[in-house]
Amino acid sequence: MPKLKVFIAILVLLATMHLTAIDSRSQKNHDPKEIPALLAATYIHAVIEADRTIYSQYIVERLGETVSLKASEKWNETNTLPLPAQFLMMSSQVVNEKNLGIQYRLKSLWPINEHNTYTSKKEKEGLESVAQNPNQPYVWTAKKNGSIIFNAVFPDLAVTKSCIQCHNSHPKSPKRDFKKNDVMGGIHISFPITKPASSQNRLAVAPEVVTDYVHAILEADRTIYAKHVVNRLQKKNIIYASENWWEENTLLLPAQFLLNASDLIKNMRLGLDYKLISLWPINPHNGAANQFENIGLETVASKPFRPYIGTTQIGNHTYFQAVYPDIAITPACVTCHNGHPKSPKHDFKLYDVIGGIVVSIPMNSD
Repeated sequence: MPKLKVFIAILVLLATMHLTAIDSRSQKNHDPKEIPALLAATYIHAVIEADRTIYSQYIVERLGETVSLKASEKWNETNTLPLPAQFLMMSSQVVNEKNLGIQYRLKSLWPINEHNTYTSKKEKEGLESVAQNPNQPYVWTAKKNGSIIFNAVFPDLAVTKSCIQCHNSHPKSPKRDFKKNDVMGGIHISFPITKPASSQNRLAVAPEVVTDYVHAILEADRTIYAKHVVNRLQKKNIIYASENWWEENTLLLPAQFLLNASDLIKNMRLGLDYKLISLWPINPHNGAANQFENIGLETVASKPFRPYIGTTQIGNHTYFQAVYPDIAITPACVTCHNGHPKSPKHDFKLYDVIGGIVVSIPMNSD
């Protein structure tokens, strides 16, 4: 397994930032059946950053060093990898097009792409604020079409060498002296709130909405990775994906991409968790762990339109959980499951439900 020295440093930075972001007041004075808006934004940002960290560290940097597989702006024409910023941009477009209410985008005071410059006074203030204090997101509310929209800008940190080299050497970059862990910009996240109140700290979102947001982001990231990285490069015989990705200097399987990101989320100790499960697991650890998960898998296998939701009590803590269908979105998914010697099922077709994704979030017990 990889030497995680740099990876752990990134994890600590992210965890510190996320935990600092949650003001203790935001977890009080609200309906325990709802999630404080700032905490919801923190969960969303954690998923975005965990996935991008896995992509930057385990795909772009590792394969650039071991097999000289580069990342470039013209990735599709040159048979290379998308840049981490492009990966995030493509994923955000997929999520935005789902019309769930959530939107997110990379923004900067020093953008290479002019479309990533700030578009409002508040957005500029947010970017300036997180540049000065990266441990605290900048939040505000606005009204749009009769709804109250919660906004949060989180810092975008230079966590890998590839980020720094790209920005410092790009001919269109307005700033060329970035160092590791500098704030390069921000991630602006916005979504409608379901419980308006006079105090911003009491704005809240329904838990099923939060799990929908989290699932939409991780599915978009995995879809972009599966289609535009794994499937594209395998078809062109550039590189392949493998269970033994580290030892063989290959791409992670799409399922491994998701699971490695979920491990990073767990280490942030936010309480947020997600995992892959299946009625036909290749790895026995990915089977249903309890009756809720088993019923959830059976439900989404037959009706893959909405998640199976419920609450679970673990000790003194209550968790809201949602099981979403895990669909075979690329030929690589079908080939892997049908051809694996440990797979209990070998007749999957493209777009079949091959399992489920369980998203869990803690509910306030105050």
